[in-house]
Amino acid sequence: MQSLTKLFLVLVITVTFAACGSKKDNNAALTEKKTKLEELKKQQSKLEKDIAALEKEVLKLDTSAAKSEKSKLVALTAVTTTTFSHYIDLQGKVEAVNISYVTPRNGGGQVKEIFVKKGDVVSKGQLLLRLDNSIALRNLQFAQKNIQSLKTQLDFANTLYEKQKNLWAQNIGTEVQLITAKNTVENISNQIKATDEQVKIAQEQLNFTNVYADVSGVADDVNIRVGEFFTGAGQIKIVNTNDLKITTQIPENYLGKVKVGTHVKVTLPDINKSINAVITVAGKLIDANSRSFFAEAKIPANNAFYPNQVAMVQIQDYSSANAITAPLNTIQTDDKGKFVLVAVKENGKLIARKKQVVVGELYADTQEIKSGLQAGDQIITDGYQSLYDGQLITTDIKQ
Repeated sequence: MQSLTKLFLVLVITVTFAACGSKKDNNAALTEKKTKLEELKKQQSKLEKDIAALEKEVLKLDTSAAKSEKSKLVALTAVTTTTFSHYIDLQGKVEAVNISYVTPRNGGGQVKEIFVKKGDVVSKGQLLLRLDNSIALRNLQFAQKNIQSLKTQLDFANTLYEKQKNLWAQNIGTEVQLITAKNTVENISNQIKATDEQVKIAQEQLNFTNVYADVSGVADDVNIRVGEFFTGAGQIKIVNTNDLKITTQIPENYLGKVKVGTHVKVTLPDINKSINAVITVAGKLIDANSRSFFAEAKIPANNAFYPNQVAMVQIQDYSSANAITAPLNTIQTDDKGKFVLVAVKENGKLIARKKQVVVGELYADTQEIKSGLQAGDQIITDGYQSLYDGQLITTDIKQ
């Protein structure tokens, strides 16, 4: 038994060492192949350069070889100056500038009548609800009756005062009686003034039971029913759909580039409509979660615009007049930097030449060229693949 166990251990150790040795051999072979591949690529690159150089020398010395060289078909585009703009592409939405949450003026009350439903167009000052007004109505009626009674008393007091004044003019009666009659008239007049104020207060309290719209717009939410208690806590919302804005969140790295007055292109994809606007509000605080700040742009009223519509926002953060540009796919890179291939006339022949360029901003598929190209240059925009500097080219498809 012990001999079998020893034999098994020997086999396991042998297999393990064999596997490790095999893995090391594979890694060594892979490294060797990678090294060899890199060497071959370097040799290929050197051979291509040597071949191109020799072809140039042969063309200079052997005119017959020049005649036999085949020109490569290309397409050319003339360089012109244009206005180049760079935009920050973001997503935003349409929002209403004025949103009113309707509230009662006396703290609320039980709803007796409702005159609006969700989706209704309402005008400023329009009656929306009527709350329970029984107590306020009784107070008003009591104050009105009271003032009517006082007016009757005042008429009677005035009559007595006039009679007392006539008697006093005839030396009948006493001065005390005259003064008393006059004071009675003044006291009742003062009571009428105080009661009149009570009537006004009672009328105002009765008016408090009527709930009116503070702004014109559309009733977006009407979350109240007859019999419920209305406090105004988000129960009725009115949105002014004629005063709209675009809002969006902008990454914080654009904080110094986006400000009030910055031009914006707004596209509403649902209705396929685009408009131009300017930033009217630019936030100065960075949201800790999204690392962005908000911006707003007012847009004109339009029946096709609705709050919460999705908007594609293009904020212009750079613009250059009389700029030179090139299609992004025509710009290539070598050991000296960026270059484009242009067509030039040399000895009556059309030849491809490298032009080193310094690039600027990039937007979509258009690259701004700061230097290296000028108006009138002919960029090779098609067929530039595998072209080399000095190669014969043609734009004649029949050749």
